[in-house]
Amino acid sequence: MQITVYGLWHLGCVTAACLAEAGHQVVGLDRDCRIIAGLRRGEPPLLEPGLAELIREQSAAGRLRFTDDPCDALPGSELVWVTFDTPVNDRDEADVAFVRSELEAIADQLSTGQRLLISSQVPVGFSQALERDWAGRGVRVAVSPENLRLGKALEVFRNSERTVVGVRSEADRQFLEPLLTPFCRRIEWMSVESAEMTKHALNAFLATSVTFINEIARLCEAVGADAKEVERGLKSEARIGPQAYLAPGGAIAGGTLKRDLQFLAQRGRECDVATPLVAGVLASNAAHEDWLRRCLERVLAGVEQPVVTLLGLTYKPGTDTLRRSSSIELGRWLHSRGVRVTACDPAVRQLPADLAAIIELKATAEEALAGADAAVVATEWPAFREFQPQTLAAHMRRPCLIDPNHFLSMQMGNGKHLRYIATGRAA
Repeated sequence: MQITVYGLWHLGCVTAACLAEAGHQVVGLDRDCRIIAGLRRGEPPLLEPGLAELIREQSAAGRLRFTDDPCDALPGSELVWVTFDTPVNDRDEADVAFVRSELEAIADQLSTGQRLLISSQVPVGFSQALERDWAGRGVRVAVSPENLRLGKALEVFRNSERTVVGVRSEADRQFLEPLLTPFCRRIEWMSVESAEMTKHALNAFLATSVTFINEIARLCEAVGADAKEVERGLKSEARIGPQAYLAPGGAIAGGTLKRDLQFLAQRGRECDVATPLVAGVLASNAAHEDWLRRCLERVLAGVEQPVVTLLGLTYKPGTDTLRRSSSIELGRWLHSRGVRVTACDPAVRQLPADLAAIIELKATAEEALAGADAAVVATEWPAFREFQPQTLAAHMRRPCLIDPNHFLSMQMGNGKHLRYIATGRAA
């Protein structure tokens, strides 16, 4: 199939490369010429394990090419797969107008009967509005909400447990089914609006689960219970199960889950439908966002010229993305309080000038930990599992490790060599 993948950041690069790997002829389109220049060199705009190699392989095989010219990308294309990563501002509000403006930029190059498959993060009703406004163009719209996981994106795209697809007709289903079936175990077919709403509802449910267990964890700390034991009790209940999103840890970070909570809250206001649960999840998460700061304030109380080490800086392991990283936000806060901040991260070799002024990036964990009064497991890189409590204690001035998500609890949790603090445990 001749496919144009429009929007080449994380979602688009993964989609384009995997489609080409499956044998399709793929043109990656993005109006940012800098992104296109990098991709033509085999350099995607962000780190994702295996992605650069796959792009170079498929480009060399002649199944994948990149352009910034819609007139080059769209003629003859049987499907335009819309894959923009929707920008999210600091209030977790999605810039949906950006996606719409990018679509308007190619509207005149679309042919009657051409199909759009929208995977960008957009609110329910977006596709309906696009169809209404483009009624005279004869373009067919379907929706398959993005299902990316940073650090495991190729694996998830190639073999998704299930894919949600919203279509308008049986003809649209018959067109998309052979394309999508090789990439997933099951397709959940539904209406376009239901597909858009499913994405919101899924992320809101996950956010509710995270917020619920963190609220329980704060109570556990106050009454002397262990939140990890409570987690085990919950997951052993058949009506909940072992895969439930119930692990005490940090607050919801980044824009993904919060974005969909905001989508639901906004639609509730527009439709005059009360959404008190959504508001409560946002409020509870905001209360938990201060957990780590309160821990650090207690640990550093009375310490002169305090030093804190951030173990990890990226948004998630497996990527080099710093945007919306809770570790970076913590570093800014610590610096504002007069704390010297050191850090190490396997994927970060150099910090932007504004961050380098407040965070001292070290080449190794040992260098970063030297003289520290506290260390924070901020990004859960597998390499950090090699740390042993005696090693950390030997380098730190005041051996204390704060590990919000219990990432290193197996080797650090006995308290023999250093003070170990994790969410939901009496410190």
